[in-house]
Amino acid sequence: MRAALLLALLAGPALAETKQASGGTLRVLDRLSDKVEDIHLDTGTAGPVGRLTLALDDCRYPEGEPAGSIAHLTIIDGENAVFKGWMLAASPALNALDHPRFDVWLLQCDAPAAEAQPEAEGG
Repeated sequence: MRAALLLALLAGPALAETKQASGGTLRVLDRLSDKVEDIHLDTGTAGPVGRLTLALDDCRYPEGEPAGSIAHLTIIDGENAVFKGWMLAASPALNALDHPRFDVWLLQCDAPAAEAQPEAEGG
């Protein structure tokens, strides 16, 4: 059921034109220390956070709507992949990392400034 819902949500943005982002921002909560950290990664790169390694495999957003970002992540704890799949910025709990210590979610994929903050109309 969960997988079907995820596919349905991913199909919606796929119908709209999506743009490939150069990177994205993830938020990480360490439950033991209550520390929240925002991590920026370029698409195709990985970075360490505590004992985790976060890899941003792909990051996309619907044209003109960066808040609808979706990202494919691989999260490794030690040598074991504990998450590999798509996360949606608009619905972080839909396909979340199941880890006893860390919560990780997508904030948004990078978008050009003109798309991230549309210009005000008028003169």
